[in-house]
Order: sequence, then structure tokens, then C-alpha cells
Amino acid sequence: MAGCALLADGAGGTGFWSQIINFDHYGELLGLVQNSLFAGVLLGLVGGLAGVFVVMRDLPFAVHGISELSFAGASAALLAGVNIVAGSIAGSLIAAGAIGLLGVRARDRNAVIGIIMPFGLGLGVLFLSLYKGRAANKFGILTGQIIAVSTPETAWLLGTSLVVLLALAIVWRPLTFASVDPEVAAARGVPVRALSLAFMLVLGLAVALCVQIVGALLVLSLLVTPAAAAARITASPLLLPVLSVVFALCAMEGGILLSLGGTVPVSPYVTTIAFALYLGCRLVAARRTARRPGARGPGSPRDAVRSHT
Repeated sequence: MAGCALLADGAGGTGFWSQIINFDHYGELLGLVQNSLFAGVLLGLVGGLAGVFVVMRDLPFAVHGISELSFAGASAALLAGVNIVAGSIAGSLIAAGAIGLLGVRARDRNAVIGIIMPFGLGLGVLFLSLYKGRAANKFGILTGQIIAVSTPETAWLLGTSLVVLLALAIVWRPLTFASVDPEVAAARGVPVRALSLAFMLVLGLAVALCVQIVGALLVLSLLVTPAAAAARITASPLLLPVLSVVFALCAMEGGILLSLGGTVPVSPYVTTIAFALYLGCRLVAARRTARRPGARGPGSPRDAVRSHT
């Protein structure tokens, strides 16, 4: 009976699928999301470029840990009635600094992240439980709310994105060297430890930006999936960041446009597109390998860069 009712609702345009994809009055709605589309471009650039080093340096777990304190910072800002983006950035930087300073070795880093994650999540839940305002505000911190990006929030996103992109441009070459072969880089005078801490802080800013879009729970879809997808089909250190950015932009802009007519948050659309791109890249890589017996795939981004240096 419930299934029949669902099908009947779907036939009338008010059922399950109409809540997910609905193009009624789409043209009118499209004119209202210019800020959101612009923010999506910024986050596609930030997520795609930062994600290259996240995958290369094996930091997906760190991204998740930082997102938990970013969630706590945003929740605290919501409770205090101040700028949520600022609170999210503050929480991310605290987590990134702690991970960068305390987790020099991979084993230490994972332990620190494992401690920070439940602490940040617990604080976030506490602050949200104390908040008595609109439930949609609570939900937005967890799942993103880019469709409602205001002009002041766009200014925050633009300023922070420019800081991240400028920092990545400055440290790109030495950070790549330090990520590929830290021992040799240190022997040649590259400040490996300082670069690691600097990147963790940059990553903290990137996580805070992405939390505004897909929420604290699904931030990996922007900072890991596009770069991981690109690494499946290219071994070029030049093409890898380009494809990573293209995939991140496709997920962001496509997710925003698809979610415009629906009633669910933007994050499921972004994560689904990103996952579909990753699956597609895996299939392409598998077909290439099948056509060339004995051939290996592009491997990890670290191996790809090492082969070109």
C-alpha cells in the first residue's frame, strides 16, 4: 500500500522523484543562485588543488578530523549569534594546527586525529543542542547550505579562497618535492616540517570552506574524491591537478544546478556526481589495463610525480 501511494504521488508530481529533481520554474530560480554558483567555482578550485596533496600525502583521515572541529566552531558561532563561517574557520585552524604540531609521524598523526574527532563532534552536538533557533540552521551545518549563500558570506568565501590559492601557489613546488620524497627533500635543504605545518593550516582553511557547501559530514567528497578520480587516469603531475579541479567543478556546479528544483540539500547531489566521476575513472583505468596485458595503472599521485622528477 505504501509503495502504491508513493507511485501515485510520483505520478502527480508530488512524490519521491519530484522532491529530488524538479524543473518547474527552473529559469526563475536560476537567477537567484548567482552567488552560489560563484561560490561553487571557488570551492571547486580550492578542493581540486588542495585535494591533490591530500591524496598524495595520505591525509583523508586528517580532513575528516579537521571537519569535526570545523563543525564544532560553526556550531559555537551559531549558538553565540556570530558569523558561522568565521567560527568554522577558527575550529578548522585549531584542529589543523594541533594535527600539524603533534602528528609529525603518520602513526602519531592518526592517534591525534582519533582524539580530536570525537572531541570536536561532541562539542558540536553540545552547542547545537543548546541552540534554540531554527532547525534548518542546525541541519545546514551538517549537510551544507550553498543555495542560501548571501553576499557577505560570498565575501568571506572569496577572501579565504584567495588566501588558500595564493598559499598553494607559493608552496606548490617545494611541497610537491617534500610530499614525493621527504628524506631527499630534507637533505637538499627543503624545510619539510615547516611545509607540512603550513599545508595543514592551508588544509584547515580549505576544509572550512568546503564545510559551508557539503557540510561537515561529507567534506571528503570535495577534498578527496576529485583528486582520487584524477589519479586513476593520469600519471602526469601537470594534468593531475587540472583534472582534479575539473572534476571538483563538475561536482560543485552540477550539484547546485540539480538541487535547485528539489527539496533536499545540495550535498547528496555533489557527493553523487563526485562518486560517479570516480567510478567512471576507475572503469577507464581498468579498460586501459585490460587492453595492455601486463600494464600497470597510473598508481598513486606520489608515484606519478616521482616518475616525472
